[in-house]
Amino acid sequence: MSTATAASPTLTALVADLLDGRIRVVDLTQTLAPEFPQIVLPPEMGQCLPFRIEEVSRYDERGPGWYWNNFSCGEHTGTHFDAPIHWISGRDLPNNAVDTIPVERLIGPACVIDCSKAATADPDYLMTKADVLRWEAEHGRIPPRAWVLMRTDWSKRTDPVEYQNFDETGQHTPGPDAEVARFLVEERDLLGFGTEAIGTDAGQGFHQRPPYPCHYYMHGAGRYGLQCLTNLDLLPPTGAVVIAPPLKIRQGSGSPLRVLALVPGR
Repeated sequence: MSTATAASPTLTALVADLLDGRIRVVDLTQTLAPEFPQIVLPPEMGQCLPFRIEEVSRYDERGPGWYWNNFSCGEHTGTHFDAPIHWISGRDLPNNAVDTIPVERLIGPACVIDCSKAATADPDYLMTKADVLRWEAEHGRIPPRAWVLMRTDWSKRTDPVEYQNFDETGQHTPGPDAEVARFLVEERDLLGFGTEAIGTDAGQGFHQRPPYPCHYYMHGAGRYGLQCLTNLDLLPPTGAVVIAPPLKIRQGSGSPLRVLALVPGR
């Protein structure tokens, strides 16, 4: 007895639209390489390993017919995913690690909030609830279970030193303030929050209350984080769909990943 089911018209149309260019795929992922900067914590704390890669063989005496590499890195290296278990506020939630998150939660509509002018003028810029409400006045209410992506054009900083942006007072990168992080969780039921900088929180997020509020509120509510994104300037404010599955690491707190966006084409 056959278990085959009829093809879904929706999926058939999706494939046709991809082949025809009516839907385009935009890569939101930074290239993972040793040069890409890793998160740096105070020296007394544990540190994230940088990305390292070593050649195993390349069509030579080590393997005449194949090329491959070993690599190592921390879970939170390059463009990466934060699971709820990553933060103390989400440590006791069910399905809080990358291997147990329901896979349907890894795909959702994208709402891109453009803070690029403000972040260019002020590297410590904090996105506010007022920014979100202004965006909604123009584009409509953020739908439930959407990825909210903070566009800052920070990914255009190709110099690792400029991207990290440290001085004697610490790191200076943009992110959300505490009020908007809580608002998005409690009043907009978002799926997760994404940024172009090296963390979902601002570089000076320790000084907010609670410290690192995006991590605290998002992960405490079972929501997710994406950081080190790129090409957000290629997405429309609404209408894109983000696909962001992390590696299935047992009890993993996060992982590097390839983030893709489906956007309307011609």
